[in-house]
Amino acid sequence: MRIKQAIGNRELWKREKTLFLTSKHAPFYCYENVFRWVEEFDKWGCAVCFNTSEFEEEVLKALLVCNVPTTLVVLGKFNDTYNVQIERALKENRLQILVLQPEESDGKGFPARLRNQYVISQVQHIVCGYINPNGSICGLLAGLNNVTWLLQKEDLRLVAEQQEKPYRWTVAEDKRLLRMFYEDMGIHAIHKAIDRPYSTIYLRIKSLTMSDEAIKGREFEDYIVSLLDIPNQEGLTLKDWRGDKILPGVYPENNSAPDLVFDYKGKAFAIECKWRSHMPHDLEKELLPADRMATFIQYFSKTRTPVYLLLGIGGLPSDPDLLLLAPLTKELTIETISKSIVHPNNLLKAIITQIPELTRKTLRDTYPNHGAPWHKEDDQRLTELYQNGTTIPELMAIFGRSFKSISSRLRKLKLTNQ
Repeated sequence: MRIKQAIGNRELWKREKTLFLTSKHAPFYCYENVFRWVEEFDKWGCAVCFNTSEFEEEVLKALLVCNVPTTLVVLGKFNDTYNVQIERALKENRLQILVLQPEESDGKGFPARLRNQYVISQVQHIVCGYINPNGSICGLLAGLNNVTWLLQKEDLRLVAEQQEKPYRWTVAEDKRLLRMFYEDMGIHAIHKAIDRPYSTIYLRIKSLTMSDEAIKGREFEDYIVSLLDIPNQEGLTLKDWRGDKILPGVYPENNSAPDLVFDYKGKAFAIECKWRSHMPHDLEKELLPADRMATFIQYFSKTRTPVYLLLGIGGLPSDPDLLLLAPLTKELTIETISKSIVHPNNLLKAIITQIPELTRKTLRDTYPNHGAPWHKEDDQRLTELYQNGTTIPELMAIFGRSFKSISSRLRKLKLTNQ
């Protein structure tokens, strides 16, 4: 590891340096202790930190707002060139940015671990926030005698939440929060100004800075979940609630599931929620792009879980004028959707009664020979192909049958025990 570029006050690296380390996912209960350390930092020294996680970014902002001389260490390239606090600190000569780059001799080790090793070797003190006991940081700190732990007792998890305020946010608080957020003041400065718990501030920032479309989508999902009345509906459980993290046409694999996945007395079903102010005219352009529809068809083929489109029309996302329920199949059209009106009180019943028929129909759409009898010629061909190394997914495509159907036939022909 070597220093590729140094930006700002290079004299700071000659000071007595204290590195702040934390695991990637730090719980809110550790914020109070960490930010207290920031406020008490000896400004004759230099704090060293990273910005690769949300918590590290918040600690960096707190250091800059508190005028602590700071060295920010980044890998490869410095990107956050429009951060108000970083610009101010650079102008006031109290910030240095070190851009590191792995040497060829470093091998193929994880860059973050190599960065940590390098910086640990350059500093005099190490201060740890929340450290995952199963993470890589613990191994790097083993045997070192210059480490200070800010969290040592489990009861510290209560510290940050002792000032919980259940009442609603005022307009004045929202304005102040947004002004400080867009000035890159950070969650600690907002906490001191507004006197709310860190977790509450974090969630408020997320809700206020979400796009209008995302907020409406979440409101409609909340409406559907409350409509199904899960706590009082015997046998109904919510198995998964997906959060959208996408770019146009790009969907992460773990986001291939619909918005909501339920189980009702052993019957699984999934719902994709959409709200529109008016009835769409074009299915693909205004409601479900072709690639998104394909992910739902694939989801069914893998899980055997039928997927429904639940469309709210008009009114508010939290109280639509019209509710439409339609199974997501290849034949879905705007015309079929518009005819599938469902009363909110009968939503669960409408879904459950359709599951067997929908499952059979979607299986036939995906596997043309689903349910068809096996003939002697089929068995001979299946045996020959399987013994010649043809895989089950390849057999599924050849015979137009599901994984379960191919597997059970192979067992019946005593070609496999699995």
